[in-house]
Amino acid sequence: MTHCHTSTRINFLLLLLATLDLFISPITASSFDHRYNVGDSVPLFANIVGPLNNPSETYQYYDLPFCSPDQLIPKKETLGEVLNGDRLTNTLYTLNFRQDKFDQILCEKKLQKDDITKFTNAISNEFYFQMYYDNLPLWGFTGKTEDESWADFGSKKGPKYYVFNHVQFDALYNDDQVIEIRAFSDPNYSVDITDKTEIDIKFTYSISWNSTSIDYKTRMNKYSKASLLPTQRKIHWFSFINGVVILMLLIGLLITLFMRHLKNDLKKYSSGDEEQDKEVGWKYVHSDVFRCPQRMALFCAVLGTGTQLLTIVCFLFLLAFFGVIYPYSRGIISTSVVVFFILTAPISGYTSASFFAQFSETGWERCVLLSGILYMGPLSITMFFLNTISMSIGATTALPFTTISAIIFAYIIIAIPLLAIGGILGFRFRSNFQAPSATKISPREIPLLTWYRKTHGQMLISGLLPFSAIVLELHNLYATIWSYKILTLPSILFITFVILVVLVTLLSVGMTYIQLTVEDHQWWWRSMWRGGSVAMFMFGYCVYYYSKSNMKGFMQSMFFFGYNLLFCYAFFMMLATISFWSSWIFVQHIYNAVKSE
Repeated sequence: MTHCHTSTRINFLLLLLATLDLFISPITASSFDHRYNVGDSVPLFANIVGPLNNPSETYQYYDLPFCSPDQLIPKKETLGEVLNGDRLTNTLYTLNFRQDKFDQILCEKKLQKDDITKFTNAISNEFYFQMYYDNLPLWGFTGKTEDESWADFGSKKGPKYYVFNHVQFDALYNDDQVIEIRAFSDPNYSVDITDKTEIDIKFTYSISWNSTSIDYKTRMNKYSKASLLPTQRKIHWFSFINGVVILMLLIGLLITLFMRHLKNDLKKYSSGDEEQDKEVGWKYVHSDVFRCPQRMALFCAVLGTGTQLLTIVCFLFLLAFFGVIYPYSRGIISTSVVVFFILTAPISGYTSASFFAQFSETGWERCVLLSGILYMGPLSITMFFLNTISMSIGATTALPFTTISAIIFAYIIIAIPLLAIGGILGFRFRSNFQAPSATKISPREIPLLTWYRKTHGQMLISGLLPFSAIVLELHNLYATIWSYKILTLPSILFITFVILVVLVTLLSVGMTYIQLTVEDHQWWWRSMWRGGSVAMFMFGYCVYYYSKSNMKGFMQSMFFFGYNLLFCYAFFMMLATISFWSSWIFVQHIYNAVKSE
């Protein structure tokens, strides 16, 4: 998919993306332009098979005893395709452009007992297969079950297993380009393999071609429309607009009440009236509010990592808006995440070191080191654990040793030096911070607080409201990742993300103000916990989503909760960073205002 008139910055970004992807996973260049003459051979690749309800449990296509070529030639894949578990290889199907074929024999095969057992297990678990024809995905089922009573009186009842031995391909074309293709496993062409120890099966296929006026550039829109029915789309838009209206009202209410109370406090403090002055509680902690928290190096590392992850999310939205990421853009999202994570390492080092160095001249190196392992550490451990599970059952989600080595090599050679360079630049070009008032040696004693003013109570309030605003899009996002729905409206997802950021910002500022009014000056870490609490609600919804889904099995459960832990952990640090920065700007503003008064 090509796009004209993009900016120089976007072109440079995409050039870096392509260059690093080629460096990590070399691919031979091709001049293939997706245009064919009648009778030309169009590439068809078999990809994976797996249970319908377990999207992470996928196996190579020829792990089942289908008709296979004498020599399997795997397609060279990008880094993202390998990470997604794609394993494309050649097939015996000959689907020439605009040539109809009927009941073509693919092969005649004798299934042994082991082969029948594999097919029986696959059919009982609703295995589907996936192929790619001219880079268009197509799916079909391996067989079907029928619950029937056996003829003999008194015999047991049980399902019968049928293997589909015929695939019907329906293809659409526009001039000299393939627009659409579908595969149907015809139930009328099936072979009963129940309780068989050996059986001969003839596998056949047919293909029919029809013309269409659909343009090649919009051929992927079919998958977008198929993922959401018109009625569901209307409900989706209505719920989204309704949520936006309610949130805007809430935001307006919060801003109005908050600004009114803060303005009154500043007037009371500047009036010089001692009786009124006692009512302004947050001014009493002016000598403690800028006191550095405990574990300052870890605190700054969270800021650095959260800023890096937030930058990656912004880059992904940018690619989606320019059409680089689109439905079934095979492997691009995974490749983009890996490349951006490596290239944005200096942002993490710079942010953590520059903030830490404002308060201490030494120790920033440890801060940069922590920012390098704060997310990469849990990510590596989780990936190693999940990869071990995949390898033990032979799933395609198991990463090859060469891919793991390439990623580690790229991280060591590129990311770590960039992280160190970012840390050095952050230390040398740090800004000077001058607190509005001097910090006392001994911290002021914090009075007893009611439960809703403590950390857990504020986390509940600060996390629940933003979560309620994004729960609809969160469900659609989970359905895209763990089901077969396609999230094709990046604009709505982006607006939802902006609303989330705005709500986290406002609630963080409001809760910080409330905390300071009761003379509780330990707001630094609490501001992070308030913002990050949204991610805890997100993970709670993961548990609910899993309980309502049809996913099952040890592997699928480990993959679901493992990847969602990483996903929610990333959001925890992003939202914690946003929450702290908003509170930090607010606290500086009000105490500088008091000082100027």
